[in-house]
Amino acid sequence: MPQNIPFSGRDLLSIDVEDYFHVEAFAGSVSRDDWPKYESRVRKNTERILALLEQYGQKATFFILGWVAEREPSLVRAIANGGHEVACHSYAHQRVFTLTPQEFRSDLRRAKAVIEDAAGQQLFGYRAPTFSICKESLWALEILAGEGFLYDSSIFPIRHDLYGMPDSPRFPHKRILPGGEGIVEIPASVTRRLGVNWPVAGGGYLRHLPMQYTRAGMRQIHKHQQPVNVYFHPWEIDPDQPRIAARWKSRFRHYRGLHKTEPRLCELLEGRRFEPMIEFVRRFLAIKQEHASANVA
Repeated sequence: MPQNIPFSGRDLLSIDVEDYFHVEAFAGSVSRDDWPKYESRVRKNTERILALLEQYGQKATFFILGWVAEREPSLVRAIANGGHEVACHSYAHQRVFTLTPQEFRSDLRRAKAVIEDAAGQQLFGYRAPTFSICKESLWALEILAGEGFLYDSSIFPIRHDLYGMPDSPRFPHKRILPGGEGIVEIPASVTRRLGVNWPVAGGGYLRHLPMQYTRAGMRQIHKHQQPVNVYFHPWEIDPDQPRIAARWKSRFRHYRGLHKTEPRLCELLEGRRFEPMIEFVRRFLAIKQEHASANVA
């Protein structure tokens, strides 16, 4: 059964460090073999994010793609040296439910090794590409726990054509896995209206939906004494990025509202306090340990 995590008053901020040509929306147009042929903009965009975080005195979690870490190790070091958490976003940006457990473990180990080597620190957090841990791929949580990860942030409790697990708990919790191990799950944030979960404060939802909607959703989550999980990608602050030919839906999702991301992010950075996910998780695990020790005594 899920075990709730107490709210500290701080929200959670995370950045999925990938380039514009890595996204699932363009998987049908851009072959992985062709990734090296595209202009890379991830360093410039991530450095801009680091500057904004320093300006507002905020810390965040950076879920880094192993492919990026392999080519930009100094960027990974800059993130770690800035006091931010470095975490894993897979190596090759493949949706988990398209992989076998063996393929997932191989990709995970490759990503973990290259990111840890660049950062000079151990990784404890994971986010799947396109929030692709769902009912069909829950087995991935056991692999993550077995590989030493303390938490996952890959489940989105909504209905969506690309991802989603609408019956999963809406708020951060600890999942006890079939093998007896546990892992903390930090889902993407949703609000609940008319019996339906609605996404809020992340990625395209931050760009596409009115800021009034985001503010209202955050207030509702705070009323439940829960943190908001704000996430976005470096390419989302880059309205001048190259355009890729793709289906109209993919282009609409990817390009609409790019010019809105940075000012909206600045509003959130100025008005809220954020902490990296690992701090949130460690506080919870410490409380759990205190309770366990008290029960033994």
